[in-house]
Amino acid sequence: MSRSLRAVAALSVVSVLALASCAAEPAPESGDAPAGDSAESRVVTTDQGDVTVPGDPEKVVVLNYALAGYLYDLDVPVVGLTQEDFDYEASFSDFWADDAEAQGTEFVSWSGDGFDLEAILALEPDLIIGGGVGFPLMLATEAYDDLSDIAPTVIVSGDKATWQDQYSFLADDVFGKGDVYDEALAAYDDRVAEVAAAITPPPAPAAFLSVLPDGRVYVAREDMGLPVVFDSVGIEAAPLFASGDYEPYTPGGDSFELSTEQVGQVITQPTVFITGFNTDIGDIEALSANPVLAALPAFQNDSAYVLPYWMARGDYDEALALLDEIEELFG
Repeated sequence: MSRSLRAVAALSVVSVLALASCAAEPAPESGDAPAGDSAESRVVTTDQGDVTVPGDPEKVVVLNYALAGYLYDLDVPVVGLTQEDFDYEASFSDFWADDAEAQGTEFVSWSGDGFDLEAILALEPDLIIGGGVGFPLMLATEAYDDLSDIAPTVIVSGDKATWQDQYSFLADDVFGKGDVYDEALAAYDDRVAEVAAAITPPPAPAAFLSVLPDGRVYVAREDMGLPVVFDSVGIEAAPLFASGDYEPYTPGGDSFELSTEQVGQVITQPTVFITGFNTDIGDIEALSANPVLAALPAFQNDSAYVLPYWMARGDYDEALALLDEIEELFG
């Protein structure tokens, strides 16, 4: 949706709310819980300020596919969800597809220009969840006022860069189900210990790449996402982001781009892990057709590994699956 259409959508949101206020009770102020929920409401502190949310929301819209798994694990009713990437066909994750289908979750369209505000409004949500890592965070932050006119809106801060930070915030602060997170964390920590004891780590340090279909190469920040899980089981990530003068592809992003020339100069680590970006990229043989990648030390020494694309930004369930993958590779 273009920026001009976004403006029209925003005006439509305001108009509908204005008409509703004439026919019934005044619409709640931005960030307030719907009337009647005040006895059970809770106040959530966000980067945008304190937001009053219903204590038992019935219709939640999620504006970042990567956050949806937490809500299904928490048994939160999700009526609307943005698809994983607007360039690809929408589909539910195998980890929570059954829950999404049982709840009747609908996909909400979005683009590089923003979210379909009219579609969100039509779902009549009593809570909107956005933010997280990368582009969805930027778009939700830009649209915060418009979203808050529809329903109380909580944007998960980009500072919450690990699944633990995101899950604990949503479970405890937003939905009052901290015990569910505590149980999940204990099970995860036990699994980390098992895998760490069962594997022989590959040569260190490792670099973590995302390769796009057009051949562009992005490097994962070592302090976010995939490298953090590997580090927890003793597979050290090279401190490329910390030691270089790099900018994330978007503010709060979890990766940065390297030029073709930089790839050979920077990715000299003995081990490399590669994912696609929102789509799988092929196996090592296919990637070796790219002479820039084929010349890397890790490719030359058979220490380059391809992982499913969704492991790059894993939530709780995906992080557990990643641990299984690590154990299979190096156990």
